Amino acid sequence: AVKEKRPAPAPGSQTFTNAARAQRLDDAGIIFYNNSISSILYQRRAAAIETQKKKLLVTASTFPRWAGDSEPRFVYDLCCALSNDFEVTALVPACPGAADEEQLGPVHVIRYHYFPIHRLETLCYPGAIVPRIKEKKVRALLVPFLFASLWWNVWRRRRRFDAVHAHWLIPQGIVQSFVKMPYLVTGHGGDVTSLNVFPLRQLKARCLRRAAAVTAVSPRLKEVLETLCPGKPVAVLPMGCNTGAFSPALRRENFFGQGTKPVVLFVGRLAEKKGVAYLIDAMKDVDAQLVIVGDGPLRAALEQQARPLGGRVQFLGAQTHDQLAEIYASANVFAAPSVRAKDGDEEGFGLVFLEAMASGLPVVASRSGGIPYLVHHEENGLLAEPGDAAGLAAALNRVLADSALRQKLMEGGFATARQYSYARVGVAYAALLKSLGEVRHG
Repeated sequence: AVKEKRPAPAPGSQTFTNAARAQRLDDAGIIFYNNSISSILYQRRAAAIETQKKKLLVTASTFPRWAGDSEPRFVYDLCCALSNDFEVTALVPACPGAADEEQLGPVHVIRYHYFPIHRLETLCYPGAIVPRIKEKKVRALLVPFLFASLWWNVWRRRRRFDAVHAHWLIPQGIVQSFVKMPYLVTGHGGDVTSLNVFPLRQLKARCLRRAAAVTAVSPRLKEVLETLCPGKPVAVLPMGCNTGAFSPALRRENFFGQGTKPVVLFVGRLAEKKGVAYLIDAMKDVDAQLVIVGDGPLRAALEQQARPLGGRVQFLGAQTHDQLAEIYASANVFAAPSVRAKDGDEEGFGLVFLEAMASGLPVVASRSGGIPYLVHHEENGLLAEPGDAAGLAAALNRVLADSALRQKLMEGGFATARQYSYARVGVAYAALLKSLGEVRHG
């Protein structure tokens, strides 16, 4: 028997003559013994090669550690959407308790180890790398190990994939720039707006220059990327929302034990840029229950700040995707008081807005980072100035008191969420990533 090599990826919908098909089969390493092979088998084999899915490697540092995890899952959801067009493998950091390799739905997941003592691999989870280092500075010692291990794991797999989607400039984008493969890099937020000092600024510029394509999840991030690498085209292409998972129909009355009080909901990391301290201050002038979902380095300080409000503030900690759907639907208004952090980190896009809108919640947010590009004042939400607790309280009170305004904002929110469904966003990313494979094999 003759061992066949893996066929080369197909060039999409392009058609070929018989001669061209034969050449493509020869190039793929398929050997024909003589002309007695049936034309039917020949045509089937050619068609199989031409329609074979390309292989996509996705690298990220935020990803579900297991099924039902509370970690943000937008990279995973995009991978699932892309599986319609690609064989998708996600390469993400290992962490204690997570499988080294598994199949999560349509996505093959590989978790690479980056430190000899595996129980100390705590740089990335739960949360994000920079907040984890701020929480415990000794974790910074793990950074060079993460970079080196990621490079090795990408480099040794470089011939198995047609293209790479690197999420975040740091570390995935920078590392990818040192491996010769066609790649798309996506800027999400703090990876773009913060840490822009030597040598990281120069490494970010290298990453952008060498990328086959660059996307940002908001126009604000596009502006910053264009300053980091002038002349490099940057497309605005946000992450999507699994709109089918969120619905007002999931509402449960008195879900939080709030009685007759309305519920103001916050969902997100308890970190500086989220501005939760200003929301707690605002609640002194709002007759409602505040429910805070999420965890992070500021939780203890925020709990201390909220004590004078007694039982009017609830901290639920991190919740799973399924739990969040009920939580959103059972609240009355969603609040996101984001600010610009001292290190320059700011909100990039904020998928929680789309989840809240899909759940039928009116949104009150701040004019920070990429938020105003998604939340339009008086259309699908209300906007206050960053760090303005009084303005935030006024906006919350206005929404809670005006049923006509609530209905208007809810309808605007539904329309916005539909625009960012994965049925749309996944197709746009797939088209861009397919073009990278054509560059490699052209």
